Amino acid sequence: MIALLDNSNTHRGQPLAELRRAFPRLRLEYFPPYAPELNPDEGVWSLLKGRLANGRPDDIEELAKDLQREFRAIAGSQRKLRGCIHHSPLPFLFP
Repeated sequence: MIALLDNSNTHRGQPLAELRRAFPRLRLEYFPPYAPELNPDEGVWSLLKGRLANGRPDDIEELAKDLQREFRAIAGSQRKLRGCIHHSPLPFLFP
């Protein structure tokens, strides 16, 4: 099992150490610093921004609902998620 992580401080420390102890076969690979173009997550954000670009929520609650709806739509599409991975210049690791 491989997890790809950016270099955020949230991806280091005690919680991650506990996760690694719980899943000893978990292999962590970190993206190089300052290389967001390698991160497939950037493709997800791009899709999300495209889906919300012409919206105008009336308040923060409506914005939160819009974000949740669109994130779920993207997360529910294996084709879209694989597309984000394929568009990253990372070497392709999965069939």
